[in-house]
Amino acid sequence: MVTRVESQKPKFDYVLWFLIIVLIAGGVSGHYYFADQSWGIRFLGWLIVGAAALGLAYKTKAGRIAWQYGQESLQEVRKVYWPTRQETVQTTLAVLAMVVVMGILLWTADFFLLRAVAWLTGHWSM
Repeated sequence: MVTRVESQKPKFDYVLWFLIIVLIAGGVSGHYYFADQSWGIRFLGWLIVGAAALGLAYKTKAGRIAWQYGQESLQEVRKVYWPTRQETVQTTLAVLAMVVVMGILLWTADFFLLRAVAWLTGHWSM
């Protein structure tokens, strides 16, 4: 489901982005100004500033495109086949078994190659 985002005057977008920057800068300065307050109060302030900034960003053309992208991504995630617990466990066990088998094979190959190199170089005393 692809929908078009209506065109909007870019000058108005610039004003909104400027307000977003001012809002975030005010949040940063307020965070340090109220440094003697508890972290909970400052966190609540950041939640309010963040919600306001996101609300303003949604009003811009880029913000609506990002929101639309997020909605379409959620629709695609709902279409994904998620494995059951049993399938996940079985696949994990198969991967672990292959790791163990390959580890043993590589260790064996390394052991024999090390012995062959030691024999060829005359350092057989290993």
